[in-house]
Amino acid sequence: MTVPPSIIAPSILAADFARLAEEVRAVEGAADWLHVDVMDNHFVPNLTIGLPVVQSLRAATELPFDVHLMITDPRRWAPGYADAGAHNVTFHAEACDDPVSLAKDLRAAGAKAGLAIDRDTPIEPYLELLPSFDTLLIMTIKAGFGGQRFIPGLLDKVRAARRHVDAGHLELRIEVDGGIAADTIEQAAAAGADAFVAGTAVYGAEDPAEAVRRLRGLAERATAGA
Repeated sequence: MTVPPSIIAPSILAADFARLAEEVRAVEGAADWLHVDVMDNHFVPNLTIGLPVVQSLRAATELPFDVHLMITDPRRWAPGYADAGAHNVTFHAEACDDPVSLAKDLRAAGAKAGLAIDRDTPIEPYLELLPSFDTLLIMTIKAGFGGQRFIPGLLDKVRAARRHVDAGHLELRIEVDGGIAADTIEQAAAAGADAFVAGTAVYGAEDPAEAVRRLRGLAERATAGA
């Protein structure tokens, strides 16, 4: 199994929304990406932040933005996040009838393209699309809310993706999102994930930056032993 160096992406869904700029700066120098969950109360039963907040935060930090669109019409909205300076824009396979076309649009707009697979969606139909993407985000919970418990059985999708990526020598990040914390990140890393979204585990800690460093150490230890 070939796994690149770990990426830790704290999710601001777990941050204090009244102090977002400060919360973002609290993980600078430790985090690799900043994970931004955009929910529309249609694709998922929750409503979070949108493009204006992302545009405002972009001026507050140098951290790359890892935008996760949990919305029903990603073709309409996704390019705007790329234009706003997002490093990576991920949309859900379940919400898009032509994922490859949208991935091309995102890359043309200057962002990396990510494909997300929700809890109940089989991964096999999408494996052949992966050369068109830079990131594959595999939900390890049901998309829509933070703070849910990690579902170990969903790591079978990570293993399948890692086998496919390694066999095809693809340059693709395999990201996991949902319940990632000190007691679960090693399982995900050993399964083949190399990018990890962590919300409560980072922003619920007394020292968010130290929490990021600890998670990275655990992931890299698991990868070294895989």
